Amino acid sequence: MKTPGTLLLLASLFSGAAVVAQEPELDAFTGFRMTGDWELVRANCIACHSAKLMTQQRGTAAQWLSMIRWMQEKQNLWQFEPDVEARIVAYLAENYPPAENQRRAAIPPDLMPPNPYSPAPDNTEPH
Repeated sequence: MKTPGTLLLLASLFSGAAVVAQEPELDAFTGFRMTGDWELVRANCIACHSAKLMTQQRGTAAQWLSMIRWMQEKQNLWQFEPDVEARIVAYLAENYPPAENQRRAAIPPDLMPPNPYSPAPDNTEPH
């Protein structure tokens, strides 16, 4: 004989009810997912730009590291201790990974048509 608890369990399983993992709480100030090293990311990243810029981005660990390297080269971002950098990249890759509806990667420059607005090869302005 089935007990009422067993019947209730079976009914919930067959009704299509799914157990959904609970999403981490969001930080009210930054919108960062409050999990793992989120405070480390907040302390190091929003000094230079909006947290919204980061939460709208998506990337693999390699892509996030590439963005950090670009900021270090072009935007004067300081060098991180290796452990700190690894923790920042891990947090970003885990919480803001690539999405299916993400924009495509940029077209490589060698596959692009000539830019009609770039200076002519002899450094004169285009006509």
